[in-house]
Parts: sequence; structure tokens; C-alpha cells
Amino acid sequence: MTRIFRDTKTGSVSAHTCGLRGSMRAFVDDDDGSMTIFACFLLMMMLLVGGIGVDLMRGEMERTRLQNTIDRAVLAAADLDQQMSPEAVVTDYFEKSGLGDYLQSVTVDEGLNYRTVTARARTSSKTQFMRLMGVSELNVPAVGTASERIANVEISLVLDISGSMSSNSKIENLRDAAGVFVDTVIRPETDDLVSLSLVPYSEHVNAGKMIFDELNTIHRHNFSYCLEIPDSEFSSAAFDLTRTYDQMQHFQWNYDGYNNDRTDTVCPQYNYETITPLSQNATRLKAQISKFQPRAGTSIFLGMKWATALLDPSFRPVVNNLITDNNIDSAFSGRPVAYDDQETLKTIILMTDGKNDRSNRIADWAYDSSSDYVHWSNYNFNWYLSRYVNYYDRKYFYVSNYYTASQGDYLLDNICDAAKEKGIVIWAIGFEVDDHGAEQMKNCASTPSHFFRVEGVEITEAFKAIARTINQLRLTQ
Repeated sequence: MTRIFRDTKTGSVSAHTCGLRGSMRAFVDDDDGSMTIFACFLLMMMLLVGGIGVDLMRGEMERTRLQNTIDRAVLAAADLDQQMSPEAVVTDYFEKSGLGDYLQSVTVDEGLNYRTVTARARTSSKTQFMRLMGVSELNVPAVGTASERIANVEISLVLDISGSMSSNSKIENLRDAAGVFVDTVIRPETDDLVSLSLVPYSEHVNAGKMIFDELNTIHRHNFSYCLEIPDSEFSSAAFDLTRTYDQMQHFQWNYDGYNNDRTDTVCPQYNYETITPLSQNATRLKAQISKFQPRAGTSIFLGMKWATALLDPSFRPVVNNLITDNNIDSAFSGRPVAYDDQETLKTIILMTDGKNDRSNRIADWAYDSSSDYVHWSNYNFNWYLSRYVNYYDRKYFYVSNYYTASQGDYLLDNICDAAKEKGIVIWAIGFEVDDHGAEQMKNCASTPSHFFRVEGVEITEAFKAIARTINQLRLTQ
């Protein structure tokens, strides 16, 4: 349509054409309000993305709750001391957490020395925002595996039976604690895996006749079987089988001034006081421990030396010969294994209630014949001197301070360092010790956390804690 317009001033006439096409062109050219639309679009996208984050966070919270429950459940179920079935343990954990409906499966793999428990669970988390995109719920899975596996373990249990153990019921508490330890580390499922060498010590260590006979020795008598070990050997974990060792004199120098007592000889003399090497017979070990009686002085360094030797591969020929003679279980053939054997843990539990003390010997000239050996086995050394030897001549009969307390500390430090350098794990228990004794034991332990300073019945808890650590659980997934 065309419209005619007249200019009233000039009288000229003009024509203008208008229509739909012009109106649309004007609309297209108009950009008022465009940013508002874009802002609304961005706001909608931000709300949607934030909502997705909220949905995902809620799903992760559910997953964390489920995973924490499954981890606790499989740890408890894998414990070899657990009396309930693994399936029942896991199920119980989920039900008490209010998640019983989400448990899907429990798989158990176990043998004589191990148990592995795997559990799977699944739930879902309803979405609030993602459903706008067609996702109404999120799957929330969880899986966990725990394993307790007792690999090969070589243990030296070194127990102080010195005279000071007679006070405060210490020897009774030790018997109970050591018995608990034996029962904890030697169980049916550890058959042929755990060997325990029992090393009682006081002023000396009686190796026992069967070990003594396997070594090169100057065999003087058959009253007891202690060896004099040169100081140089305490700097090495190995036991030198090429060396000829002198047999320790059999005598008693402790004297109460009243009688010819010979029950506290420097070298322990009774069968229950001798080393029991590489055993897995819990009944026999506990029977031996139950007979322990307080006696004589304290030489911690000698107990530690023998404990280390029984874990060192250098001692393997002795062990193999004892196996051949049916004195050690044939399952332990090849032990002590090499230090780099990844399947074997070597550990020492060293216990004392005191500290290193001095120790004397008879002068060589007075102990160099069979008649001398018999004589001093029949007479308390100081009792005899006080009655039959002139006071001024008595000093010629003995070697005073063959070992001193400070020398004992030095040798103990050396053998502890040698053992730790080989990777042997050392646990130390100071049982009602003074500060000096505590410091020596703490220094010997693998780390400060491997040292226990205990009183009274606390010794049982210390032995329990060590045994549990040896059989520790590992969360593998």
C-alpha cells in the first residue's frame, strides 16, 4: 500500500511505501533485552551444574559410609583369632550399621596360615537435579579385602631368670606372660611356619648338651654346658663355628656365709634352664617356662648373643645336624634362613628385670684338671676359701670382675647393633627396671616404640602386644 503526503509549507508531494517487510526488518535490528535472555540461560546452566555437584556429593557420602563399614567388617572377619565365621562377622557389621540390605557378597579364602576376606556391597543415591537430564539415581558400589597371613617367623624369646626375679612375684608374672606369648604365636594354623627358640639366661647361658656337642669346644666336664664367648664376637650377628670355645667353669661364688650352697652356679645346671632351639611345641615350651626359678646374677649380653646366633644363617649347620638327630622338627630344615628371605620375619623378644652385673671366675691354675672340676662342683667357692685358705692367699684363687657391669653394657650395645644391622626386629621389655636398665633396653630395641617398661602384671600385656604385632592384620585393598 502507498500513501501520499503533501508538505503544507512547500506544497510538494511525496509517496511512502510501508508493510510487513519493513516491520520485520525493524524488529530484527532492535537488540533491546538480548543480554537478559543470555543471563537467564547462564543462570539455568549454573544451577544445573551446581545441582549435579550436589547429587555427586550425596552419592560420595553414601559411598564413604558404605566403604568405611566394609573396611571395618573385613578387618574383623579376617582376624585368625575370630571365633565367628567370616560371613557372619561381615553381615553383623552391616546390620548394626543399618546397611544390611546393601551387602551383596562375602568371599573367604583361607588356609592353615592365612585368611583373606573380600566383601562387596552396593546401594543407590536418588538424584534431585540430574533426573532433569534423565538420570534418576547413582549407583554406589564398595568393595574391600583384608588379609591376615602368618608367614614364616623365626623367634628368639630371651628371658631373665636371675636372682632378682624372686621379688614382687616377678618370676610368677613372667611365667604367666611368657606362656600367653607362646600360645599366641604358636597355634594350629602356624604349624611348620613359626619356630621359637627359648633362651633362659642369668649370669650365663647354658647352651644345652645337644648344642654343645655340635660345636668345637674344650670339653672339661659334664656338669653344665656354658661357653666362654670372646668379646670380639659380640660385634657380629654370626656364630663362628670355626672357633674352638672354652667350656665355662662349673662353680658357685655366691655365698650367704652359712652353708655350702651350690644351687646358684654361674652356669645354669638344670635341664629347664638350657636353650630350647627352634621349637613349635607349645606344650613343652610352657612346661619348661613353668619351672623357671630365680638364680644367680645377670648377663643380658650373653642372652642376647645366643638369641641372635639362633637367628643367624651361620648357625644353620648346627640346626641341620640337630634335625638329623631328631632334636628339632624336620619342618625347620634350612633355618635360620638367609636375611634377604622375603617370606621370613626374624625377631627377638628380650626381657630383663635388671641390668648387667659383674661376674667372677676361678684362676686358671686352680681349674686345670679333672680333679679341680670335680672339687669345685662339690664346694661353694667362697665357702671353701673361707674355711680352708688363708685370708691373704684367697685373692690368688679367682679372677675378680671377669665381666664388669660397664663391659656388659658395651657388649650388649654391640650385639644389639649387629642384630639390627641384619634386619632382625628387636623387642625389649624392661620389667620393673631402674632408669639405667631401662635406657639399655630402649637402646637395644629396634625403635623406641619397640621398648616396653612395665610393672607387675603389665608384663603380660606387653607380651600380648608384641605377639599381636607379629600376627598383625594388613588391609590390602
